[in-house]
Amino acid sequence: MFGWTLDEQRSFEVLGAYAAAGGNFIDTADSYGRRGPHGAGESERIIGRWIAARGNRDELVIATKVGMSPERRGLSAANVRAAAHDSLQRLGIDRIDLYYAHQDDQQTPLQETLAAFGELVDEGAIRYPAASNYSAERLELALALAGRDGRAPYVALQPHYNLMERGYERDLAPVCERHGLACVPYFALARGFLSGKYRRGGAEIDSPRAAGVKESYANDRGFAVLDALEQVAAAHGEPIAAVSLAWLRVQPTVLAPIASATSPEQLAELTASVTLGLAPAELARLDEVSAPG
Repeated sequence: MFGWTLDEQRSFEVLGAYAAAGGNFIDTADSYGRRGPHGAGESERIIGRWIAARGNRDELVIATKVGMSPERRGLSAANVRAAAHDSLQRLGIDRIDLYYAHQDDQQTPLQETLAAFGELVDEGAIRYPAASNYSAERLELALALAGRDGRAPYVALQPHYNLMERGYERDLAPVCERHGLACVPYFALARGFLSGKYRRGGAEIDSPRAAGVKESYANDRGFAVLDALEQVAAAHGEPIAAVSLAWLRVQPTVLAPIASATSPEQLAELTASVTLGLAPAELARLDEVSAPG
């Protein structure tokens, strides 16, 4: 959201509330902000200015990504290196903790990409490489090649995974489990659908994602999931968004879900998930009602 639907002041408010709540893991990308007035990279710039103002770099884990910026597409060695140094400059830091290949680039040999990540690790520019939007087959191959060539392997995967999008469980989860990769899912709230703000016959939602969300999820299965979430949330006295994230947080291989907040008040609904424990029967019900047809 930073640099797109949120300006710098509002982004600082969300980041400040997140830090005050104990949050320390911030996920961004060199392409984020591209639909805002300042273009790609603005999310990194805002985060960098906030870190500089707070002086809290050593308290944070910073993740960013390469490969989908309009200015630096793909995962060639030259692009990975140049993009990493651009991100470091925008963030105002000397090391990226977790650096993702934002999406698979089948036009570039995996060995080339892995070698570039490995060199950045050796130089201290990044701590660990990671992958996002890879197929199970390509992820498995990348891990095998890294092992064969003595390269730094991907340590995490960022897939599209939530109660409405459960394809990850079928093929990617077994790869992560075999190799000990941490799963850090994006769109953990299904672009806002799993926050409960979309209802049968409800009012129009003022969001740039609303049309796509309604097309994808405003159906019998989606509303059945919301009904179940609402009942579980009522039993705990917690927001629907917190229940959605609490379900995802305890799935096998998941380290932490990624969700966006547009205000400190909305952030409070998300952080409530950290201490929310769902009963086995509640988890089973959510599993059942969200099972793909």
